[in-house]
Amino acid sequence: MTDRPVETDRIPAEDLVRQHAAIADELRAAFEEVLPVGKYTLGRQLTAFEEEFAAYVGARHGIGISSGTAALHLALLALGVGPGDEVVTVPNTYVATVFAISYTGATPVFVDVDPMTSNLDPARLPEVLSEHTRVILPVHLYGQAVDIDAVRAIAPGIPILEDAAHAHGADLRGRPIGSLGEAAAFSFYPSKLLGALGDGGALTTSDDELDARIRQLRYMGQRGTKHEHLVLGFQERLDELQAAFLRVKLRHLEDQILARRRVAIRYGTLLEGSPLRPPAHDVTGRHAYYMYTVQAPRREELVAYLSERGIGTQLIYPKLVPDQDAYRDHPWRAGRLDVARSLVPTLLCLPMFAELTDAEVDRVGLAIRAFYGLD
Repeated sequence: MTDRPVETDRIPAEDLVRQHAAIADELRAAFEEVLPVGKYTLGRQLTAFEEEFAAYVGARHGIGISSGTAALHLALLALGVGPGDEVVTVPNTYVATVFAISYTGATPVFVDVDPMTSNLDPARLPEVLSEHTRVILPVHLYGQAVDIDAVRAIAPGIPILEDAAHAHGADLRGRPIGSLGEAAAFSFYPSKLLGALGDGGALTTSDDELDARIRQLRYMGQRGTKHEHLVLGFQERLDELQAAFLRVKLRHLEDQILARRRVAIRYGTLLEGSPLRPPAHDVTGRHAYYMYTVQAPRREELVAYLSERGIGTQLIYPKLVPDQDAYRDHPWRAGRLDVARSLVPTLLCLPMFAELTDAEVDRVGLAIRAFYGLD
């Protein structure tokens, strides 16, 4: 290792300020378009965004929802999930994926993951499928597509709900994420690949009846006639202002993804030959690089070393969901989770956002090489 260099500018793990500075005038114009209309829910901005986003992901319908968590919850309900059912997912995800299952009264069932991608391993599905399996809920982690084709082949006839919170703009062998399952849930949390300026989410589907059920659930169980509540519903619609902001940001999403992919390729070159294992590039389709998640020996030492040199990092999901205290009192079931458990102490997210400069990426890569004694 070398002595710590003097760094005047910190490199954050993520940076929304730079992204928004570049499109600030467009965002202000979107606000000014919404303000004088006087209708701030279920208006023309939401309708337009739903149509544009559905077209982007190759689905027939887009439904704006208040958050990614609510999107998962409503989709599971619309798919008929309830007490006595089981929903298969992965243990190395944000708790919202699993909480949404528990909200329905169903039992989450955890399946192990692929050691290369950290995504659901289709070959392990037979270990956990049962007569009670109602839905499979794969998570496209870090921007890399789960092999949904392999999931279909192993579990034909079981509906698939994609958790696409990390995967706006990713694809599976040329087919967009969001069009592969019976439905797909997206989060528009501000730091996502497509992020709102607040909370937001969406569901996409090409099933007309599923679309109708979700729309009914998101607005207090109504279908068409106001104050006629046909089922127990929720107040989970995406608002007009966030829809307007998202319409602006959707126009820039492809440029954001291409810039992230350039950063990822540069990282890959810089880290070649190091003990650190970078994410595999485009294993099952276009990787959108929501995060650049590596497997790092001596992770805690590396984090401290980078921090001292003004480089931010993130630990992504440092505890498996079934190990969370929340699941001491709630039922769940699992197969062997050897791979998922083995990955937990090594996973680390390096700085990743479209506005990273080549000089910043080089600084990160060279610091990592120095830590491992390669330069």
